[in-house]
Amino acid sequence: MDTPAADGPPQQLVSDVFARACTSREAFEGVTSRWSSLVLLALAEGPHRFGELRRRVEGVSERMLAQSLRGLERDGLLLRADAGTIPPRVDYSLTPLGDRVATSLRVLADTLEAAVPSIDGSRLDFDSRPR
Repeated sequence: MDTPAADGPPQQLVSDVFARACTSREAFEGVTSRWSSLVLLALAEGPHRFGELRRRVEGVSERMLAQSLRGLERDGLLLRADAGTIPPRVDYSLTPLGDRVATSLRVLADTLEAAVPSIDGSRLDFDSRPR
């Protein structure tokens, strides 16, 4: 068992995404994957079914979408609601934590979208846009 440090709680209770053993690190890695980030942004717009997400997140394969959804559900960022009907109907929506993460991702996405180069530009330009 870990003993408390003189200046803080036991190491096992410290949240530090840089620490290998921190439980937030796995969730951070999942959220920052390309498809998971885009899924969170799509779900911030409202609940979606699998097919709707696949159309909204252009380029994602069924396999990668399913993998991303499983990881986000495992990490407590989204809810999977199976209506128990035939044909099957499953809706995905954000949890409160997922909503907070998606809000932060939206700020990042907005920043990057605003920095898209003009027709003459060759790279992202973060200095010429208003903040």
